[in-house]
Amino acid sequence: MDIIKALLKEFESEFETTKKFLALVPVDKFDWAPHEKSMKMKSLASHIADLPSWVSLGLNTDGLDFATAPYEEKKVENNDDLIKLLTENYESGKADLEKADEAKFDDQWILRNGDQILGDMTKYEIIRIAFSQTTHHRAQLGVYLRLLNIPIPGSYGPSADDQNF
Repeated sequence: MDIIKALLKEFESEFETTKKFLALVPVDKFDWAPHEKSMKMKSLASHIADLPSWVSLGLNTDGLDFATAPYEEKKVENNDDLIKLLTENYESGKADLEKADEAKFDDQWILRNGDQILGDMTKYEIIRIAFSQTTHHRAQLGVYLRLLNIPIPGSYGPSADDQNF
């Protein structure tokens, strides 16, 4: 099995599905959240659009330290900004993945906050986590949209609103 080819195929599929969801985010509800402990819709959508950048981060670095590089929410004002951010991050991640050396997938990659190790993994594992995080947060966004009575597109098959497969 060609791991890079398989990852590229999955990456493209997740990108296309995510694009459909981000296009539906209502700008007038950017400051809305379903619960006080939930992220605001704008923050969630921005985070989702930024997640493909973690493919490049995983391939091109040995880790990330939040103590020296704290998370900064990307500035978005509308759906076009969300789609642009997603597309730029996807294209960059795709280009890095296309030229990746599979032999380096077992190299160590560490997520930390100063001295606290949050994750000690391989470069392959951080790529998989980026994909999984995209799916996880996109599902959260789907709940937000459902609660606002916005029809949900299918992800891996039909949804209650979208019977296309």
